[in-house]
Amino acid sequence: MTLLVPAPETVGVQPPAASDVTPRPGLVARLSAEALGTLIVVVAGLGVPLFTIPQSSPLPAALAAGLALTAAMLAVGYVSGGHFNPAVTVGNAIAGRIRLADAAAYIGAQLVGALLGAVALFGVLRTVPTIDDSQAAFATVAAGFGEHSIIQVPMAGVLLVEVLGTALLVAIFLATTAHRNPARAAAPFAVGLATAMLLQLGQALGNVPFNPARATASAIFSGPDALGQLWLFWVAPVVGAAIAGLVFRGFVQASVQAARTTDRTTDQGTGAVTAPTDGTLTDADVDGAGFDDVELADVTATTAAAPAAPAGNDEARSFFDRKGGK
Repeated sequence: MTLLVPAPETVGVQPPAASDVTPRPGLVARLSAEALGTLIVVVAGLGVPLFTIPQSSPLPAALAAGLALTAAMLAVGYVSGGHFNPAVTVGNAIAGRIRLADAAAYIGAQLVGALLGAVALFGVLRTVPTIDDSQAAFATVAAGFGEHSIIQVPMAGVLLVEVLGTALLVAIFLATTAHRNPARAAAPFAVGLATAMLLQLGQALGNVPFNPARATASAIFSGPDALGQLWLFWVAPVVGAAIAGLVFRGFVQASVQAARTTDRTTDQGTGAVTAPTDGTLTDADVDGAGFDDVELADVTATTAAAPAAPAGNDEARSFFDRKGGK
């Protein structure tokens, strides 16, 4: 296992004992949580508009989707990090907060959860006697552009909205789930409300979901027209997520470099050990990944290798390294 060098502010700080830290759930548990959370998001996000009177306001559907995401993050977000959206996972991977292999597995689990949710909804539609064509009913909630958009928004317009909206959503997720954020406990509410706000805009344009898993689930049961336009609802969110991930990573790197410069100046002549200055980001710098806990093995290794805390430093912040996400 490769040990990461701690950030400057943590040098000389005694890490917590291994027994004080909860082990990180295994990959299977995290994938199960991602599938379950995505299923909840899809059932609420597609089910409410499917079974809502057409003349009613679309706000309840957007709000229901946002509340479902908040509930899912509160329920199982501590297990997996609470992504429930391939775009969020891509943003975390680019920001360096999840391994690429794990990110690919997360996306697969999210697709499985989304498809299971869509299958359940499709089965319910088949039981409703007043609905003759279940596929046509599903098409009313499928993402689309041009003639498949409610107000005929062209491809360029939907593309721009998807990129911008996903970038904002991923940026909010990355910022609110950062370990250094004092309001981190409120992240599910911030992400849920942001999702509801964006979906309100997206529904007016063409059921823009800002979530490739949800777009895939609705397209599969909506026929060839929706499937033919599905590519946009993967490409645009990935681009938006990449922008947010790169900006977040650049912001963190700039902050860390500034902190390291200050630390070197402060520690001049003291003989204190400083972190590397080659621009490499550590896991402590990028703040981890959402709500997931650290792995016990990492804490044990870091505890054994880290220098002891100075005597009397009872106000020192606890610190531990996590495995690299790169």
